[in-house]
Amino acid sequence: MEKTLNVISEPENQPKENILGTKKIGSLLAKFAIPGIVSMVVNAFYNIIDQIFIGHGVGYLGNGATSVIFPLTTLAMAFALLFGDGAAAYMSLKQGEKKPEEAKKGTAAGILGFAGIGLILGILFVIFIKPLSRAFGASEGILPYAVDYGSIIAMGIPFMAICAGGSSIIRADGSPLFNMIGLFTGTIINLVLDPITIFVFKWGVQGAAVATILGQFANAALNIFYITRKMKSTKLDKEAWAGAFSHLGAVARLGISSFITQMSLVVAIALRNNILSYYGAQSKYGPDIPVTTLGITMKTFSIIMSIIIGLAAGSQPILGYNYGAGNYGRVKKTFKLVCIISTSICIVAFLLAQFAPMAIISIFGQENELYNEFAVKCMRIYLMLIPLVGVQISSGIFFQALGYPAQASFLSLSKQIIFQLPVTIILPLFLGVEGVLWTGPLSDILAFTATVVTFLIYWPRIFKKSKKD
Repeated sequence: MEKTLNVISEPENQPKENILGTKKIGSLLAKFAIPGIVSMVVNAFYNIIDQIFIGHGVGYLGNGATSVIFPLTTLAMAFALLFGDGAAAYMSLKQGEKKPEEAKKGTAAGILGFAGIGLILGILFVIFIKPLSRAFGASEGILPYAVDYGSIIAMGIPFMAICAGGSSIIRADGSPLFNMIGLFTGTIINLVLDPITIFVFKWGVQGAAVATILGQFANAALNIFYITRKMKSTKLDKEAWAGAFSHLGAVARLGISSFITQMSLVVAIALRNNILSYYGAQSKYGPDIPVTTLGITMKTFSIIMSIIIGLAAGSQPILGYNYGAGNYGRVKKTFKLVCIISTSICIVAFLLAQFAPMAIISIFGQENELYNEFAVKCMRIYLMLIPLVGVQISSGIFFQALGYPAQASFLSLSKQIIFQLPVTIILPLFLGVEGVLWTGPLSDILAFTATVVTFLIYWPRIFKKSKKD
C-alpha cells in the first residue's frame, strides 16, 4: 500500500494529467478557459481603464497619448509571451510525453527569458520614450501627453512582463483561479487609484500611469510568489534552473506564434497611427481625432481579442497534453468547441459595433460632433467582419499548442502583416483617411481565407497517426 501511494505522488502521475486526458471536454474547457478569459480581459482593462478616466479628466489628446503608447506595451507583451506561452506549451507537451525533468527545465527557461527581457525593455523605453512616441504616430498635439504618460509606463514594463509571462505558466500549472486573482488585484488597484491620481491629485496622464504600474507591481508580486512557492505539476529546483538556458530555444520556438501576433500588432499600429495622422491632417478631422478614435476602437476590439485568446490559451494545456498522449479525438473536439464559442462572441461584438457604437464611444468621454462622427465610422467600418476573427486567432494558438510553430507563425502573420500592412498603405491613396478604416474588414476576409486553406492542407497531416478518427 505504501509503495502505491509513493508512485501516485510522482510528477508523472499527477491528477491534473489524468483530468486533462479523461474529463469531459466541455467541463475541462470551462475549468481552464473561463479563468483564462477573465484573466486576459482584466489584463486588457489595464490600459482601457486609464483611457476612460483620461478621456473624462484630460480630454481626447490624453486619450491619443494612450493610443500612441499602447504599441510600446504590446511590444513588451510580445517578448513576455514569447517565453511565457512558450514555457506553458513546452511544459504541457513534455508532461503529456511523460518527461517531467524536461518540463521543469523548460519552465525555468521561460521565466528567465521574460524576466530578463522585461528589465531590458523597460530601461530602453525610459531612455528613448520621446523618439519612440514620434515613431508610433504622436502628432505635435499628442506628443507632450505621450511622453508624460509613456515615461512612467516604461518603468512598469518589468512588472508587466512578469504578469504576462507568469500568467501563462500559472494557467498551464493548473491554477487559472490564482492567476485570475492576481490580475483582479492589479486591476482593482488601478481602478481605485486612477480617479484619485487624476481628479484629486491633478496629475493628469502621469497619474493614470502611476496607478497602472502600481497595479502591475502587485500582480507581479503574486506571480513571483506562486512560481517560487506554489507550483504543483512542475517543481523548480536547483537542477531546473541550472539546466534552463539549454531549453530556451525550444521554449521560444513554441511561443513564436504569440510573439508574432503581438509584434505584428505593434507594426500595424505604428503604421496605422502615422498614416491616420498624415491623411487626417489633410481632412476636416485633423491629425488627432483619427488617431484617438481608431485607438478607442482598437482598445474595444482588444477586449474581444482578449476573450478569444483567453479561451484559446485556456484550451492549450488540453490540446498539448492530449496531442502528446496521442488522444487525437479529444484534440479535435476541443478545437471545434473553441471555434464555435469564439465565433459566437464575435457575432455579439459585431452587433454592438453596428447598432450601438455611441454607447461604446461615450464611455471614453464626450467630445464634439466631428469627433463623434469619425468615431462612429471607426466602429462600424473597422469591425464590419469581426465574426471571422474568432476562428483565425484560435487556429494560430491551436498549431502552437500542438508543436507546429511554422504554421502558427504564418497564421499569426497573415492578418496584421501579410495582408493589413499593404492595404493600409494602398487604400488611403484612393479613400483618404477613411481608407485606413477599410483595412479592417479587407484584412479579416483575406486572413480567414488563408486560415481555411492552411487547415485543408495540414489537418490530415497532423492527425495521420490517428486510427479512431
